[in-house]
Amino acid sequence: MVSVEGYLADVADLLAPLIARVRAADPELVAIGDPALCGRVVAEPVRTRIPLPPFDNSQMDGYAVRARDLAGASADHHVALPIGVTIAAGDPPVRHVPGTASPVMTGAAIPLGADAVVPVERTLPPAFPALSRAGDRLVSSDITFAAPIDLGTFVRRAAEDLPEGAAIVDAGAVLTPTRIGALASAGVATAPVRRRVRVLICTTGDELVESGALPPGRIHDANGPILAAMLRAAGADVRLLHSADRADALRDLIAVEAPRTDLLVTSGGISAGAYEVVRDALAPLGARFVGVAMQPGGPQGLGSLQLPRADRPLPALCFPGNPVSTVLSASLFLLPALRELAGMPREASTRVRPLATDTHSPEHKLQLRRGRIEADGSVTPLPPGSHLLHDLAEADVIAQIPAGVAFAPAGTPVTTWRLHA
Repeated sequence: MVSVEGYLADVADLLAPLIARVRAADPELVAIGDPALCGRVVAEPVRTRIPLPPFDNSQMDGYAVRARDLAGASADHHVALPIGVTIAAGDPPVRHVPGTASPVMTGAAIPLGADAVVPVERTLPPAFPALSRAGDRLVSSDITFAAPIDLGTFVRRAAEDLPEGAAIVDAGAVLTPTRIGALASAGVATAPVRRRVRVLICTTGDELVESGALPPGRIHDANGPILAAMLRAAGADVRLLHSADRADALRDLIAVEAPRTDLLVTSGGISAGAYEVVRDALAPLGARFVGVAMQPGGPQGLGSLQLPRADRPLPALCFPGNPVSTVLSASLFLLPALRELAGMPREASTRVRPLATDTHSPEHKLQLRRGRIEADGSVTPLPPGSHLLHDLAEADVIAQIPAGVAFAPAGTPVTTWRLHA
């Protein structure tokens, strides 16, 4: 029997070469407009080739002026300026005529020579008259101002956000919607991102069927979709396949898929039954199967598979077949490494909470109980059966009842971790 800590160390050793290889791989280029870009990890710094913003522009709808032309304006002494040509967003820059007020729209280029913008609400009248566009002649009406304005007011200066050559995102950053927007604003067409870990999930069992009609003696496959969703959420590129309950069929499937697979994950077929297809298929290839001192999830398997004609070993993690055991095993042994590779924020791994109810536990094993967090922060352990998917779906955390504890009264502090399922 292997301790949980010992098995975690074994898994870390197994995955270390894979993690190093993925981090060293050439980046993938993904288009900025591709929805799949969100959540990817930047492989190398992306720098802007232009200043951001690229030109001085208006922060408000208003009038571009020279501040000195309004130096004498006050509530008692209004200053009227002729209205110049209008500059809308997207118009080319024009030269400002001193002593005039150029209507300028939000985001439009500040006319050359103007140095401040007066919002239209602060003029008399507080609205635009009929306006001409850039390049047209000046209109004859005036606009009146009742206050001075400081130099630079409501002007967004070129390079105020980032100068040319500055990094928009650094290597290791997770591409959020706002970071993608920053790249787009700099005219970046593609982003270099770290390659995802390619995971092949193989479920086994002749009793399993997909959704639809359920023949007698058969059950729907829940483990495959659960694992696929968990691993995709952790940043992996996932393929889900099902193998017949024959060792040769499983080995053939893995051999075909191995060239485009970084990690094999299996569910089921590793316990002490008469038909343990995963054990039978993978043990000759280098996998070893052990009992881990935890419940549920005691049977586990791992190894670097030596496949015929493969240029490198294929790391494999083999989880037990009961749905809850599968989820807990993936949460404990695999997800932290995948989340780190995906650049996801490192969470506080554990938190101590008091038990909300008296709890019994098998004394010789670490008990992993699904738990529901109550309003007062305590945790209520849910039933321990390794097949109870509904209870798993209602759980918030996993609560650890240590080995050596047969009974824990309400109020006993226990270690919990968040359930990513």
